[in-house]
Amino acid sequence: MGSTTKRSTAKGRTTARPGKRKFVNYPRAGKGPVRRWLPSWRFLLGGFLFAVAVVVGVVVTAYATTTIPEPASIAISQTTTVYYSDGKTVMGRFVDEANRELIPAEEIPQVVRDAIVAAEDRSFYENAGISVPGMARAFWTNLRHGTRQGGSTITQQYAERYYTSGTTSDYVGKFKEALLAVKLAQEEDKDEILANYINTIYFGRGTNGIQTAARAYFGVDAKDLTLSQAALIAGIIPSPTKWDPRFDPDKAKERWNYVLDGMVLLGTLDPTERTTLEFPETKEFKQSNTLSGPKGYILDEVRKEIVKKTPFTTEELDTAGFKVVTTIDVDDQKAVQATMKDKALFEGSSKNMQTAVVSIDPSTGAIRAMYGGKDYVKVQRNRVTQDKAQAGSTFKPFTLVAALEAGKTLDDRLNGSNLRKFDGIKDPVRNFANGNWGWVSLLKATEQSINTAFVDLNLEVTPAATRDVAVRAGIPEDTDSLDVAANVLGVSSVRALDMAAAYSTFANEGMRTEPYLVQSIAELNGNAVYEGGSVPKRAFEAEIMADTTYALTQVVEKGSGQTAKALNRPVAGKTGTSNSNKSAWFVGYTPQLVTAVSMYQIGKDGIKADPISPFRGYEEITGGSAPLDVWTSYMTAALEGEPVLEFPERTKPVVKTPPTPTETKSEKPTEEPTEKPTEEPTQEPDSATVPGGLIGTDEKSARDALRAAGLEPVVSYQESDKPKGSVIAVQPGEGTQVPTKSSIVLVVSSGPPPAPDPTTPPPSEPEPPATPPATPAQETARED
Repeated sequence: MGSTTKRSTAKGRTTARPGKRKFVNYPRAGKGPVRRWLPSWRFLLGGFLFAVAVVVGVVVTAYATTTIPEPASIAISQTTTVYYSDGKTVMGRFVDEANRELIPAEEIPQVVRDAIVAAEDRSFYENAGISVPGMARAFWTNLRHGTRQGGSTITQQYAERYYTSGTTSDYVGKFKEALLAVKLAQEEDKDEILANYINTIYFGRGTNGIQTAARAYFGVDAKDLTLSQAALIAGIIPSPTKWDPRFDPDKAKERWNYVLDGMVLLGTLDPTERTTLEFPETKEFKQSNTLSGPKGYILDEVRKEIVKKTPFTTEELDTAGFKVVTTIDVDDQKAVQATMKDKALFEGSSKNMQTAVVSIDPSTGAIRAMYGGKDYVKVQRNRVTQDKAQAGSTFKPFTLVAALEAGKTLDDRLNGSNLRKFDGIKDPVRNFANGNWGWVSLLKATEQSINTAFVDLNLEVTPAATRDVAVRAGIPEDTDSLDVAANVLGVSSVRALDMAAAYSTFANEGMRTEPYLVQSIAELNGNAVYEGGSVPKRAFEAEIMADTTYALTQVVEKGSGQTAKALNRPVAGKTGTSNSNKSAWFVGYTPQLVTAVSMYQIGKDGIKADPISPFRGYEEITGGSAPLDVWTSYMTAALEGEPVLEFPERTKPVVKTPPTPTETKSEKPTEEPTEKPTEEPTQEPDSATVPGGLIGTDEKSARDALRAAGLEPVVSYQESDKPKGSVIAVQPGEGTQVPTKSSIVLVVSSGPPPAPDPTTPPPSEPEPPATPPATPAQETARED
C-alpha cells in the first residue's frame, strides 16, 4: 500500500530508514549537536583545492593577458640642457620634477652595475623577476604597520618605477606589478632591465638616474665614477635623503661597507682590492634654483623663443632632454655681470635704480650678452625685454637718417638757437644747459645733440619720415608716440633690446637682422632639430649708413660720449636723457658689437618712474654720465683681444669748384719777397685738455681760459643760487681730453629764480599714461 517501512528499537521506538545522501550534507545528518555544524575534512580539502585552482587560473589568465606597456612619461623624461655659444659651457637646465638625464647603457660603468646589484638584489641574474620571500615579508609588514612596502627585486622596482611611475599602492596594483616583473624577466634582457633601472631610480639631492646623481654627489659624469663612489651611491638607494652623508655619515658608511662586502661575496670585487678602498668624500651640496641670478632671465627668454619659433611645447622642453645652444658668449656675459657687480660704478645709487644692458652682433642679430636683472627668482621681469624707458636723444639718429635720405648732407646748416617755439609742441624747446648755438651744420647738431636744430629738421622731413626710419631700423611699430612732432626728442618709451636692434642696423651698414637667442637645438643623439638665425634684409643704403655712423662717431670724439674713447678703437653712439632725468641711455657700437645701456628709477609704487637720484658725484644722471660709464667698462672687457675694426669710409660730398679767377695785369713782381717766411710752419696740437678751476670763476675768466687752451666756449645761462655770472658747470668736465677747437659748454648762473606770483598756481606736470608694473612712466623727453 504505499506506507513507509518502519523498524522497532529496543525500547519500542521506531525510526525512519536513512534516505538518499544529500549533495551538500550540511548541517551534517546523524552527527551530534556540535559536530553536525563542523565541515568534514573532505569538504575542506575540496574547497582548498578549488580555491587553489581558481587562484592558479586567475594568475595564469592574468599573466597570459599581461602586456608590457609603454614606459611612464616621467620615467623617461630628461632634463634639457642649455649651453653658451661654445656648445660646451652649461648655462642652465630646464628641469621638471624628474631632473633626469638618460645615458646609453654602454656609458654606465660596470662598477656601478655591480655595486647596485650587490646593494639591491644579489640574486638579480638568477631570480624570475620576483622574490616570494620578499613579497611575503612585505605583505606581513603591511599588515602589521599599515604601510605599503613593495617587493625587493630590482625587476619589481623597475616595473614599478619605469612603467607605473611608482604611484601604485593598492594590493591589486601590486599584484599586477609582480606579474609585469615576471613578464619582464622572461622577455627582456637582464642587462637592459638593470640599465633602465639605474637610469630611472631616485638617488637623492633632487636627482633621478645615475648621470645627475654622479654630478650631484661627486661633480663628475657617471662614466667617470670610481668603484668607491659607485658603492656609496648604490648603498643609499633605499633611503637617499636620510642616508646622504650630509645627514648621516655613519649610516652612509655602513651601507658603503655592505655594498662592498656584497660585491666580494658575488665575486665582482677582489678581496685584496676591497681592503684598499677608502670612503669617498662627496661634494658640498647647495640647493639651487636653475633660474637664480642674472642667467635666469636668459633661460626664460630662451624658453619663450623656442616655444614661439619651433613646434616644441613647454612640456617637451622639460622632458625631451634637448641640447640647446644659445648665442650668448660666455666671456661677454661674464663681463657684463662683472660690470654690474662693480660697486664703484654704482656707489651711492638708489636701490630703486634699474640698469638694463644688452649686446648684439650686428652682422647676425645674435644676442651676445644680456643683463635683465640681478636675480630672476626674486623678480620675474626682464629689464631688457620687458621694461621700457623714454629714449631721449637716442632717437635723433632716426631723424638724421630721414634727412640724409631726403637729400640733405652733414654740411647743411640748421638753426640751433635756444628756446624756440614749434608747431605741434606746446612749450618752447630748449637745448642742453640752455646752449644757444646759432646756425650750425647737421654734423655739429648731431655731435652736440642740439634739440632745436633737430626739431626744426624733423618738421622739415616730417615726423612720419622719422617714424618710418625708426621702424625700418628695428623699433616696433606699436611703440607709443612715434608719430608726434616731438618724436625726434625720444618721447617714445622703448626697450633696451629695441634700441640695440635699431643701432645694429646702423652698424651693419643698413642691413637689418632680427635679434635671437637660440642658435641650435639637438636631441641627445646629436640629431639637429632646429637651427636659429636671422636673414639680413636691406633697410637703408650703405652710403646713408656711412654718413650716419660718421656723425655718431663725432658724438664720441667731441660730444657727450667722449668717455667711450677709452676703448681706443672706432666707436659710434648716442646719449639720451628724458626730461626730469627719469631715464638715461647710451647706445653705442663698434663694427662688431652693439650695446645698449638704459637706466631708470622706479617710484615707491613700483609703477611710475622717479627722477634718477644722483650718485657717484654726478649732479644729475644723464646719458653721458653713469650709463656711458657702464657701457665703457663693459665694452672694454668684452672687446679685449678682439681686432680693431674700422667703420666703412663715407663718400665725401661733392664740393662745387669756385670759378677760376681771370688774370689781372700787375706790376712786375720784385725778385725779393715782400715778407720773410717763417722757418717752420706751425702746427696745432691734435688734442687739448679742458682747464681746471673753471667752476666758481666768472664768465669772462672761464672764456679766456678755454680760448687759451685752444677750445671754443659756448655759454648757456641757468637759474641757480650761486652768484650771478659765476660758472656752475662745464661740459665736458674739467680735465677731459678733447680735440682742439672743440666746443665746451659753460653753464653760467643767471641768479636765483624769481619768486612765484602767489595769485597764479604753478602748472602741474601732466600725468604719465598707465604702464605695466616696473615699467618707467612716460615723461617729456629732454636733450643730453
